[in-house]
Amino acid sequence: MNVFTIELPLEGEYFTTVRLTTGGLCALVGFDPDSSEDFKVCVTESLLILKRNGFKRASIRFETGEALSCTLAGVGEPSEKEEGIEDEISYALLDALLGKVDFEKENGRVLKISFVA
Repeated sequence: MNVFTIELPLEGEYFTTVRLTTGGLCALVGFDPDSSEDFKVCVTESLLILKRNGFKRASIRFETGEALSCTLAGVGEPSEKEEGIEDEISYALLDALLGKVDFEKENGRVLKISFVA
C-alpha cells in the first residue's frame, strides 16, 4: 500500500489540480475511465461539502493498493456553516456512486469523509 497526502485551500482554482491528481491515482490502480470519473466526482463533492461546512482548507489522504481509498478532512477552525439543499444533493450523489461513505460529524458539522472504491 502507498499513501499520498495533500493539503490545500478550499478554493475552486485548486479543484482542477485535485481532479487531475485523483485521475492519476485511479489510473495507477487500474480503474476504467467511467470508474475514474465517478471517483473524481466523489472527491470534488466531498471537498464542496467541507467548504460548505465552513472550512477554508482541507487535507486529502489517498491509499493505493488493491483498492483506492480516500479520506478528506477539514483543517483549522471552521467559519459559519452554509445552509441549503446542496449538501443533501452531494450526499445522494456520493451514495449513488459509492454506496458506502463514512461521515464524521460534530454538532451537525461534517469534519471528515472517507470512502473506498
